[in-house]
Amino acid sequence: MKIDISFEGGKKVAATFENGLQLMTDQAIENGGDGAYPEPFACFLGSIGTCAGIYVLEFCNARKIPTEKVSLTQDIEFELDPQGKRRVSKVSMTINLPPEFPERYQKAIVKAAELCSVKKAIMHPPEFVVNYQVL
Repeated sequence: MKIDISFEGGKKVAATFENGLQLMTDQAIENGGDGAYPEPFACFLGSIGTCAGIYVLEFCNARKIPTEKVSLTQDIEFELDPQGKRRVSKVSMTINLPPEFPERYQKAIVKAAELCSVKKAIMHPPEFVVNYQVL
């Protein structure tokens, strides 16, 4: 997969995927941006919840369980590392189920959410390589 990154003015940065879809980011006003889009790290954190969400959605769809009243809440905890920089220490996710959600699927839907590929990538991180080329 190839993703092209471009600068869109101010502190806006775009990621354009092979299929032409774009993910826009910006910096918060207090960080010198316009606050028009989420910051890159917020997109990363949001990708964890939305990834788990698609597994929950597919779980429900496969069982014809209505999802209008189903949602997820993600809580992020931070701590300071030994150098004094803030880092994510815990990601907690709660699947909010309505009273009519079938009891027999309550534990299984948690297992479905745990299949999230973003979470798996964090648990088993890839190698990162940064190069340059002069065009």
